[in-house]
Amino acid sequence: MKIINLSENNSVLNQFLKEIRSAEIQRDAMRFRRNLERIGEIMAYEISKSLHYKPQNVKTPLGVSAVNQIVDKIVLSTILRAGIPFHNGFLNYFDTAENAFVSAYRKYKDSLKFNIFIEYIASPDLTDKTLIITDPMLATGGSMELAYGALLTKGTPKYIHIASIIASQQAADYIAAHFPPDKTTFWTAAIDPDLNEHSYIVPGLGDAGDLAFGEKL
Repeated sequence: MKIINLSENNSVLNQFLKEIRSAEIQRDAMRFRRNLERIGEIMAYEISKSLHYKPQNVKTPLGVSAVNQIVDKIVLSTILRAGIPFHNGFLNYFDTAENAFVSAYRKYKDSLKFNIFIEYIASPDLTDKTLIITDPMLATGGSMELAYGALLTKGTPKYIHIASIIASQQAADYIAAHFPPDKTTFWTAAIDPDLNEHSYIVPGLGDAGDLAFGEKL
C-alpha cells in the first residue's frame, strides 16, 4: 500500500495544519472548519494527479482545444460528523462526484474502553468506481475499517483512496494491514507517534467534531 504524508514536503498545507493544531486559533470554530475544508481542497488536488485522464475537445470562441479530463467515476465518502468540512473541500474540487456518508461512533463501556458502531449509511453503487474515504482524524483505524466494510455492501470499488489530516502511527499500520494493498493509497497531512489512554492522537489537536460543531452529550 502507498502511504503519502503530504507534510513531508513544504507547502501552504503546513500553515493550515498549524492553525488547526493551535489551542488558541482552533477556538474559532468557523476558522477551524474552513481550515479542514482548505486541507481537503489541497488533498483533492494531490489525489487528482494520480487519476486517469483522456483528452476531450472543447470549443472556444476562436477554435477547438484538446483538454485532458478525468475519466474515473469518483465517489466521495466521509464519516460523520467531523468529516463534513473536510469532505466539502474535496467536493469543491471533485464537484461532479457522487457522494456517500457513513456514521460511526464510539460507545464507551467505561471511561477508557469502547466499541465502534455504524448507525447510518447512504451511498450510490460503488461497483468499479474510485472511492475516496475522508476522515480528518484516524486514531486507531477501526472506524475507517468498519465504514469501508459498510460501504462494500453497495459494491466493490475499483480503487480506494483513504484521506486523513492527522493519523496515529498505529492507525497508519492498521490501515496498511486491513485494506487491499494493491488498490489502496493512504493520504495524510501528518502521522503522530502516540495515542493516549482514551485513544486520542498525541499531540493531535483534540476532538475535531467538537471543535467544528460544538460539544456533544
